[in-house]
Amino acid sequence: MEADTDLAGLLAAVATGDRAALRAVYQRQSVRLFGVANAILRDRDAAADALQDAFLRIARRSGQFDASRGAAEAWLGAIVRHAALDIIRARGREIPTDDPTLGDQAVAPEAEERLTASAEGRRLRQCLEGLEPKNREGIILAFVHGLSHPQIADRLGTPLGTVKSWIRRGLLALKECLA
Repeated sequence: MEADTDLAGLLAAVATGDRAALRAVYQRQSVRLFGVANAILRDRDAAADALQDAFLRIARRSGQFDASRGAAEAWLGAIVRHAALDIIRARGREIPTDDPTLGDQAVAPEAEERLTASAEGRRLRQCLEGLEPKNREGIILAFVHGLSHPQIADRLGTPLGTVKSWIRRGLLALKECLA
């Protein structure tokens, strides 16, 4: 929690135009955030573009961060996720698959290890592992791979309402586990 408080303080400094604070946020979070973007885009160059765009957004919007609404790391992750999804929408990219013959690349293992190396990351992983497989898969497809509910339903061959229910139940269970 102390690291998140420190990060929140840095974001407050960024909101005042402190470039050193922005540089500190970048140094502390860029590896993890690049991993998030790369997991969604599955393209290192596009992930680098998303990270750059995200840090421009962070510099402009850091005053909007409210620590009472959530963790600074989660706020930063959401910004990167949205930047990556904007790139996907702009390209009109197809749904990513796990089939290596189609050219998709898996997330670099070291990026995932760095994310789960933190206490919060380990706790999140434990909570995810405690979910039913259908709930976990829906959450991962939505929040890591950036798929919409209809895309998830199509990919899993499951009715849309069922997929929405799985994700909602999974998120409620995650919230309870992480509280």
